[in-house]
Amino acid sequence: MSPHVISYFLTIRAILFGIKVNMHLVLEYLAFFVGFRYYLYLRKRTTDAISTNNRLSIIIGAIFGALFFSRLMAFLENPPLHYSQGIISLLNNKTIMGGLFGGLLGVELVKKVIGEKQSSGDLFTLPIIVGIIIGRLGCFLAGTKEFTFGKETNFYFGMDLGDGLSRHPIALYEIVFLLGLFFLIQQLQKSRQPLKNGSHFKIFMIGYFSFRFMLEFLKPNSYFLFGLSSIQYLCLLCLLYYYKSIGEAIRYAYKKLYLL
Repeated sequence: MSPHVISYFLTIRAILFGIKVNMHLVLEYLAFFVGFRYYLYLRKRTTDAISTNNRLSIIIGAIFGALFFSRLMAFLENPPLHYSQGIISLLNNKTIMGGLFGGLLGVELVKKVIGEKQSSGDLFTLPIIVGIIIGRLGCFLAGTKEFTFGKETNFYFGMDLGDGLSRHPIALYEIVFLLGLFFLIQQLQKSRQPLKNGSHFKIFMIGYFSFRFMLEFLKPNSYFLFGLSSIQYLCLLCLLYYYKSIGEAIRYAYKKLYLL
């Protein structure tokens, strides 16, 4: 994409009808709104095995878990920098990766407290993906003003994101991946041989966190611990959390290949 096109996108981000607008923030709120409306739409069209009260408790647990971990992981991306910027930086900075894993832990904690045994993630899966896609569009429009841009590159897909350098547009890479994941899970939901309850959410989490682990190598991270960023450690922690499901998937794939 030419620098002129990128400049046009950044202009859209800055000025709308003569008024300065933070399109990243607008799309972030839009992501929450659309994602939640999509969830309500899907819940009306499906038979939810979880009661309304328990579902509400689960949503509250997810919100609080996501709020805490999204800030924590954003801080751990570069602790010296965020610490020097004070409490405002701690409150403003957040990351979707921490939000997802924190939401997962919040849900599991609430389910333990209320005694809910049913898997609750499948109904949230597609709305979460749609929300992230909208949010990542905002990240792309933010250019280099948000830490969602890639390293300098001579790769064909390199773009000038506002600082005059050709960089990996990792927000766009992520959007493409999420679109593919969305249609995959959507097809699995329509399959005549449905997967076990909760499997769709697990596929999303394992797939997305695996993708983000690799994508982090394309970001200009400046804070590492033993060569990995905090987000990459979180990705490994999430994959460890789902190690049983990963093992089952590997054994299933091996059996299919063996039969061939």
